[in-house]
Amino acid sequence: MATIPMDMDRTEKQVSFGYMLPIISASTLGTVIEWYDFFFYSFLAATVFPVVFFPRLNPFAGIIASFTTNFVGFAARPLGAAFFGWFGDRTGRKSTLVTTLLLIGISTMLMGVLPGYATLGIVAPILLAALRFMQGVGVGGEWGGSVLLALEYGDNRHRGFWTSWPQLGVPIGLALAALSVLLFQNLYPGVAFQSVGWRMPFLLSATLLLVGLYIRLRLLETPPFIKLKMERQESKNPLLEVLRFNWCEILLSVLLRSGEQAPFYIFTTFVLSYGVAVLKLDQTLFYIGLVLTASVSIISMPTFSALSDRVGRKRWYLCGTLVMAVFVFPYFLLLNTANPLLIILALILSLGICHAWLYGPQAALIAERFGTRIRYTGASLGYQLASITAGGPAPIVATYLLANHTHLVPGIPASMLIAIYLAGMSLVSLFAVLFLKEYSGKAPAQDR
Repeated sequence: MATIPMDMDRTEKQVSFGYMLPIISASTLGTVIEWYDFFFYSFLAATVFPVVFFPRLNPFAGIIASFTTNFVGFAARPLGAAFFGWFGDRTGRKSTLVTTLLLIGISTMLMGVLPGYATLGIVAPILLAALRFMQGVGVGGEWGGSVLLALEYGDNRHRGFWTSWPQLGVPIGLALAALSVLLFQNLYPGVAFQSVGWRMPFLLSATLLLVGLYIRLRLLETPPFIKLKMERQESKNPLLEVLRFNWCEILLSVLLRSGEQAPFYIFTTFVLSYGVAVLKLDQTLFYIGLVLTASVSIISMPTFSALSDRVGRKRWYLCGTLVMAVFVFPYFLLLNTANPLLIILALILSLGICHAWLYGPQAALIAERFGTRIRYTGASLGYQLASITAGGPAPIVATYLLANHTHLVPGIPASMLIAIYLAGMSLVSLFAVLFLKEYSGKAPAQDR
């Protein structure tokens, strides 16, 4: 990669796409690998893992146990945020990002060779949970660094647009994971997929890992962090500093993600088990729908983020939370028709519009409220703690409502109970955003 000019005041100027291309390529590729690995596991949690690792449980209990193991990865993400955030603010963004990528890649490849319950007994799901934990730790440190690359190289006027590119790792990783499932289900049909086929994408992720490492090792450190190091102003303890002075920003960041995180994991992972258990449809339809909707998100996400630069991120995000709160009800109505075209429409609207509306500008909305000294730690914690409060529990809550709705609220379909839950989470986001300071078009928050 060509040397990038070290203009420390470039955020006051408009930078070109050509200048930013190597930066957003490096940050986006890393998040693609991160989310490809994470989503592929989540897909298998709803389909293969209940059979391979929890065969002695009934179907619903097996799915809940598998989603609970999946939740271990979510629980690990804030730990990764705190651990790697500390290093990112102390030693630099580049070296930390190389380490997180290695951790994600190695834990993912080990999953691909892990024997199932039939071979190891109870040890198999324990090892699976341990590897998911390590994967989650890596993911916890990956997002913050990727976003900071784009933010700290980009300009203030287009911060939402620049930081939306690492966010594209979600739809691209989602599409690659769904395509991998479709490809290897065809190459290893029937029981062959449950025994061997599901392992192949985990092992092939090593190729993406090597490409990502090659690009990241050629990166330069971000100009704001270099300036901080030159002035010897880096924080001695970023975690304590951010918790002492920026706890409110962290809390609001966690809450503002509620209406994006909970719906997202219903739209991407729970929908697979719902489609099979309730609608009695082939999962292939949902995988194809996820690939199509990811293609829409690749266009809509940077577009919506650019609009947030123009109209203000607070205003844009507030509107998005209302759109999400309303949409979750027709979403399930469309699914329950069992009509393939309407199901694909539901998937496209849910992820390509509603989720992209919130998720694209979210990177800037969170990261811009922390100063350079503690930005890696603060942004990572604010983003990743929502995995415990919203993202991880969502499929578990939805599966529980699906299995027990007749006892909980007789007469109301499970899908409507799940929709009410998601609408409530969206309103939590709306409430949180009301208390945020607007930074669109301005310099991000300064160090204390």
